[in-house]
Amino acid sequence: MKKNRQVVDSGKVLDHLANERTFLTWVRTALATIALGFVIERFGLLLRELGFKRQATYLFSVPFSAVIGISLTLLGIVVIIVALLSFLHTRVAIDTETFHPPTLFAILLTVLLSLIGLLLAVYLIVIA
Repeated sequence: MKKNRQVVDSGKVLDHLANERTFLTWVRTALATIALGFVIERFGLLLRELGFKRQATYLFSVPFSAVIGISLTLLGIVVIIVALLSFLHTRVAIDTETFHPPTLFAILLTVLLSLIGLLLAVYLIVIA
C-alpha cells in the first residue's frame, strides 16, 4: 500500500536545516555564557575566601564578581529565549518566503556583551 507523500521543495528543506543549525549554535553560545557567568561568580567567591580581594570590589553591598556572574547567567537565559523566538519566526518566514535577516537581536546582544565585558575589565583591574 502506497502512502501519500507531499513533495517538499529541497531548497526550503535546506533553509529549515540551516535555521535549526543556527538555533543550536545560539543555544551553545547561551550555555557557554551561563557557564562563564557561573565560573566568574565562583572565582570571585574563591578570591574572597582566600582573602585576595580588596573590600572595594563590592557594588551595592554585593560582590562585583556576583554582579558580573549573575548578569552573564541572565544574559544566557535571554539568548536562549530570543533564539527560540527567532527560530520560530524564521521557520514561518521561510515557508511564506518573506524572510528578512533580523538585526535588532544582533545589535542588542553586542551592546549587552560589550557592557558586561567592560564590567569584567573593571573587575579585573580592581582586583589586580
